[in-house]
Amino acid sequence: MSEPAISIKHLIKHFRVYHKPAGLWGSIQSLWHREYETVKAVDDISFEIKAGEIVGFIGQNGAGKTTTLKVLSGLLYPTDGQVRVLGYNPWDRKPEFQKQFALVMGQKNQLWWDLPAEETFLLNKAIYEVPDAQYKKTLSKLVDLLDVADVLNVQVRKLSLGQRMKCELIAALLHNPKVLFLDEPTIGLDVVMQKALRDFIKDYNREFGATIILTSHYMGDVKELCERAIIIDRGHKIFDGKLQDIIDKYARNKILSLTFSTEVAKKDLLQFGQVKEFEEDGSAYTATILVPRKKAAQVASQVLTKLPVEDLNIEEPSIEVIIREVFQNKK
Repeated sequence: MSEPAISIKHLIKHFRVYHKPAGLWGSIQSLWHREYETVKAVDDISFEIKAGEIVGFIGQNGAGKTTTLKVLSGLLYPTDGQVRVLGYNPWDRKPEFQKQFALVMGQKNQLWWDLPAEETFLLNKAIYEVPDAQYKKTLSKLVDLLDVADVLNVQVRKLSLGQRMKCELIAALLHNPKVLFLDEPTIGLDVVMQKALRDFIKDYNREFGATIILTSHYMGDVKELCERAIIIDRGHKIFDGKLQDIIDKYARNKILSLTFSTEVAKKDLLQFGQVKEFEEDGSAYTATILVPRKKAAQVASQVLTKLPVEDLNIEEPSIEVIIREVFQNKK
């Protein structure tokens, strides 16, 4: 059995945070006495990821996602635990390891703001010692996949957010990393650009067989890209498995979206389930009903029989609602 691309065993990362009392007197007091608090950013997390997997790393703000990625990339030393990425200890920061991974953070920039993106690409080529032939081949492929040929020589400051994020990805991937840590790569982008970047990530994974950990608050990213999800909350892992298993376990209801051909009263719908929405717009009547998951087909059949239904759809609740349910059940 081959060694996993990423292995974490009992990872712990605590921070000692200073708390200064408010006001002038608090500042004076702090000269003689300082109060500290230990923040458990990551508290005993273990998991393994196979080569070529795309795994969603999900958690609320402050859950420990970014801290974990920084430990995996060698930016932070762990308080305790064992971490291996491609067989290396990340915090040894060996050049041969650093040439095999990339960390892309949606809120951080590596491109030079006043220079065209291509200048940063050339700098990264030199840093990672990428041969000329490989650089030209990889750059051409990435530029084509991301459709940015017309902006490579434009100052970064003049690019749109979407164009800049595409160039950030190119800068991070020029050395063909085997492991990719993506921390909120689509943050702030519109839905069209989010879709474009998701498609690119899938293509990159398929083309290079890269192992990818993805954090995102946009559950559409996770649902489209990842079969497996790891969920952490307040530094603890609370789920590790197939994303579909979360949906099956926590999506207790399905959604019936209904359009009626003639007038229907809201009270007539209550016998079928929980009415979430009911709208009357001129001659159009629409409704949304929550029904128990296992009875969805049966209830749909009853609605079709008893009411003047023009159109009916049975839908799953959004992944955002399901993940919220996961966290609520862990409190």
